[in-house]
Amino acid sequence: MTENTPVRSKETPVAVTESPFGWLRQEIDRLFEDFGRPARGLAAIGSAFGPVPAVELVDDEKEYRLTAELPGMKEDDVEVSFAEGVLTLKGEKREETERRDAGFMLSERRYGAFERRVRLPGDVDPDKIDARFTKGVLTVTVGKDEKAPKARKIAVTPE
Repeated sequence: MTENTPVRSKETPVAVTESPFGWLRQEIDRLFEDFGRPARGLAAIGSAFGPVPAVELVDDEKEYRLTAELPGMKEDDVEVSFAEGVLTLKGEKREETERRDAGFMLSERRYGAFERRVRLPGDVDPDKIDARFTKGVLTVTVGKDEKAPKARKIAVTPE
């Protein structure tokens, strides 16, 4: 940025310029400003960069429990898979609304997809993975493999 470049925050309203392309330019500038900022939950679903849901991974004694908040989604919108130590959550939300009132019609369409990959520890048992979806919260429980090698310290010896 140069000294003459104006700096604005998202909260600062920007007046649309006189040019017919002024609004378009401002929107493109805003997209470049937003690029690289982390998405905040799925509130922004339908954004150009695909929001990523926040997840929480908890290690219990016998299993791992991963939760992800997916407001406004249904279990049919979500896919969970596991391969090569990575748990993948995918989802797509499609929403269409149409409202007609005296003399006007409002039609909105919002689409958005996400994919979140979480590498799990080496002691997971792929046959003991269960996913449940309740009131917009996805809970995935992953059982631990009792026979998986545990961490150990390795002695270093001189030659």
